[in-house]
Amino acid sequence: MWSYAEAQQVVGYTFQQPNLLRTALTHRSYLNEHPEETEDYERLEFLGDAVLDLVVAEYLFQALPDWPEGALTFLRASLVRAERLAEYARQIELGRVLRLGRGMELSGGRNHTAILADAFEAVVGAIYLDGGLDAARTWVLDRFIAPTVAATRRSGHARRDPKSRLQEAVQARYNITPRYAIVDESGPEHDRRFTAEVRIGNEVWGVGEGRSKQEATLAAAEAALRRLENEA
Repeated sequence: MWSYAEAQQVVGYTFQQPNLLRTALTHRSYLNEHPEETEDYERLEFLGDAVLDLVVAEYLFQALPDWPEGALTFLRASLVRAERLAEYARQIELGRVLRLGRGMELSGGRNHTAILADAFEAVVGAIYLDGGLDAARTWVLDRFIAPTVAATRRSGHARRDPKSRLQEAVQARYNITPRYAIVDESGPEHDRRFTAEVRIGNEVWGVGEGRSKQEATLAAAEAALRRLENEA
């Protein structure tokens, strides 16, 4: 049985309009099995995506005044790509309070990257509607973005995008250049999902997903860099 009190505790925000949280956690598969329900999280996801972009861009602009536009763009893309948003959702165990249809539940929907990322954005949209931009900004930055940026800066790689770092590493080690390809596109026009792979020679070294081709190739490069570092 789904519990609103438990869901609110997981999210860590007190809603004045409880239905917003209920909707933000409702996947469309739930509506298929509960005809009395009328709305899933997709509209809130659309709004939350825009709020996230604004909040993160504003934060990076103010927190990193000496960074060039290119570095800010790559860092923002890394912070709001689907895999990272799903990580944020897993941090607070958002998956366990989603409202899913039985089929989606049985297929592992509570840990599905795309579903978790979408639900996270929907929660951001719900908080924005409930408490305004300041409430959404505080929830997003304090719990997720600021700690991630701090860790990224400590790594020493924050100013340089993963594609540049991968190219340098591969050329130094193998004397060849990585090649990228978009291998899949899915989703409606307003919410496209792209899957990219990066090859080193004839072998796929990394696969990534994103809401843009650039985001997907960045994610693929990050995956390849992790493999290179592990093998080193």
